[in-house]
Amino acid sequence: MLSTISTSEAIECINEYGRQRTPFLFVIDFLAEKPVVIPLSEVNNEELLYDFNGQTNYLTTNQKLLPQFQFNKHPLPFSDYQSKFGYVVNQIKLGNSFLTNLSVYTKVETDLDLKSIFAHSFAKYRLWWRDRFVCVSPEIFVQVRGNRIASFPMKGTIDAALPNAAQIILNDVKEAAEHATIVDLIRNDLSMVADKVWVESYRYLDTLSTNQKTLLQVSSEVAGLMPKDWRETLGTWLFKLLPAGSISGAPKPRTLDIIQQAEGYERGYYTGITGIFDGKNLDSGVLIRFIEKKDNHLLFKSGGGITARSEVNSEYQEVIDKVYLPIPHESASFHRNHPTYRRTTV
Repeated sequence: MLSTISTSEAIECINEYGRQRTPFLFVIDFLAEKPVVIPLSEVNNEELLYDFNGQTNYLTTNQKLLPQFQFNKHPLPFSDYQSKFGYVVNQIKLGNSFLTNLSVYTKVETDLDLKSIFAHSFAKYRLWWRDRFVCVSPEIFVQVRGNRIASFPMKGTIDAALPNAAQIILNDVKEAAEHATIVDLIRNDLSMVADKVWVESYRYLDTLSTNQKTLLQVSSEVAGLMPKDWRETLGTWLFKLLPAGSISGAPKPRTLDIIQQAEGYERGYYTGITGIFDGKNLDSGVLIRFIEKKDNHLLFKSGGGITARSEVNSEYQEVIDKVYLPIPHESASFHRNHPTYRRTTV
């Protein structure tokens, strides 16, 4: 049975594993109250399955794409979302936040179990925790290779089938402002732990195939140079970056209060982080595209960034559009060894 530890214990444990160069896996909830830290050699694949950019304990050969499957969603009523949205926008107008990530949960029904969703999804970060949740996330939190750290905030999603979709999303004033705010937040966050920080790539497009449609996703890359001893203090600086800026907002402390007041439910591990330290490098993702099992129901948690320019109908539609499985139909023209995303130059 997986056991959680306190924040202070997790920081100390991660620092020690970093000093010893011991490979380990971690799962940290949104509020960093129930972290899990396990040496890779002790991960039980009957309890936890992971696949982080090919680092995995899930052994399979010749994974096939699924035929059609059932996936029905029952979104939060618009009036309920509108009330939450109104509270957030009012807080923004009062100057308490510039950007707030507002999330809700959607009841879903599917003939797939959580383990099957893990097995057949195409995602950078896949995590299955038996009887609790499955996460099939496209979003990197931070990666450290050598002494170079990088984060890849994602803000801005659109249906790729729309005419001129790329131009629409890139020219949208609200989306541009939201993305700029998040990139600035991530740059400031990395500046707390890195010696030098810069924006490597700004607002590029990725393409994602899902069970419903093809989406365009806007991302950026923010990079920096870490101190030579970053492994010795891995836990200390990792927790300093939490929660992830892309799924909280700016400024962080006040925005977290707004989130808790507006959402009215516990995010739990949704929008936390997970990852692996392999003894040399660190790879971690944000726990989004997240389905939780609760009281024999499946809850798909999703959200979006709210600014003063946000429009309630489009934001409501965005949280519904994000309720999907990254499982292309069997007629899809690519296979598991191809990347989930295709980067587009614009």
